[in-house]
Amino acid sequence: MVINVHAGHNPDGKTACGAVGIIKESTEARKVKDKVVSKLKSLGHTVYDCTCEDGASQTDVLNKIVAKCNRHTADLDVSIHFNAGANDKAGNGTTTGTEVLVYSSTSGSNNYANKIVKAVSATGFKNRGVKVRNDLYYLKKVKAPALLVECCFVDDRDDVKLYDAEKMAEAIVYGITGKKAEVKDTASSGTVYKVQVGAYSKKENAETMQKKLKLAGFDAVVVKA
Repeated sequence: MVINVHAGHNPDGKTACGAVGIIKESTEARKVKDKVVSKLKSLGHTVYDCTCEDGASQTDVLNKIVAKCNRHTADLDVSIHFNAGANDKAGNGTTTGTEVLVYSSTSGSNNYANKIVKAVSATGFKNRGVKVRNDLYYLKKVKAPALLVECCFVDDRDDVKLYDAEKMAEAIVYGITGKKAEVKDTASSGTVYKVQVGAYSKKENAETMQKKLKLAGFDAVVVKA
């Protein structure tokens, strides 16, 4: 498949940077987006990151995202967002949940939307279902079948406690592909790589470099050759 993926809104600290609660939408959407892109690519799909990083206004952000998406002939457009409005910062023991938005009930993205919301809710979030939103500029203007994932609520303590960017991305990718991306555990391979910084004829010079490396936060040992 050819898939466009983007995180909604500008980066944090800029205009139109998304919802802010216990966590920040723009920050978390980018974390999830990066993982979704990586996992889709690992499964062999062609993926374009259409995130906007420099919008001058909310309208400009949307225009730039749509323009990036429409440069590619894609099978699917995926927008990553986080919801707000729960106003449950203390936590009531129940998640407000996840939902996926589509332009119409006949959209070519509906099947993917249903699978994504089921996969995400299977991790513990309340399933708020697939909702039709024909008023959203992004869903109206992109050429490919599109969907917008509202991962969970930034202002619900229970949602935030359950939320994990890695698991969220896994669920979204599984909803799209029906497959789990393989994650190679290089730490368990038993292979160790050593980096040599330098070689010195005088021991005191080697020890001076060792001290500098340790002060910088690196493990360092002096080995006699």
